[in-house]
Amino acid sequence: MNRFSLLLAHDLKLALRQSSDALTVLTFFLLAVSLFPLGVGPEPALLARIAPGVLWVGALLAALLSLDRLYQSDLDDGTLDLLLSSDAPLPLLALARSLAHWLVTGLPLTLLAALLALMLGMQISALPSLLLGLALGTPTLSLLGGLGAALIVGARRAGPLVPLLILPLCVPVLIFGVAAGDLAQGSDPVFPFTVLAALLLASVALIPWGISAALRAGVE
Repeated sequence: MNRFSLLLAHDLKLALRQSSDALTVLTFFLLAVSLFPLGVGPEPALLARIAPGVLWVGALLAALLSLDRLYQSDLDDGTLDLLLSSDAPLPLLALARSLAHWLVTGLPLTLLAALLALMLGMQISALPSLLLGLALGTPTLSLLGGLGAALIVGARRAGPLVPLLILPLCVPVLIFGVAAGDLAQGSDPVFPFTVLAALLLASVALIPWGISAALRAGVE
């Protein structure tokens, strides 16, 4: 656990040095969600009904913006070679990197979503369900994004491939995340959160090993 804390602190420090990436993600999320009322009309009932879907799609697309360089910079400066040759467990590194990505991008997106939900006309009573769904779902998106970023390590001009690789895998998170934020429409009050939690636990258990294998294959 101490080693994991050190890895997480290191990754957070690197992420904060590149704060422009996080700012770009938040700006894109804000602009994308703000444009929906212009496209579908200002009718409050309609905006409130589609708000969970709009927020989730916006959060997913925004999170994809900063994924292509998640491991590429380590490969470029030789850090990845050192990590692969060290005794540090690579899955632990992958988990710390994904958690750092979520803390810098996913958590601010979740907090910003509360303000945007009110802008779209969602009731305050529906915000806890929306935010809990995002809190459970966005870490899974960061882990899946880390897997996509690891798969393209070493490939030239492969950044656009990351969305193509992981978007199909994100569909279950998107479906049940929207359902969790749509409880006011009569959805099951427990099932969406149970599925999101199960997806998160499965991702934490499995995806770091997949990232580790992809990084080794990319370097070789």
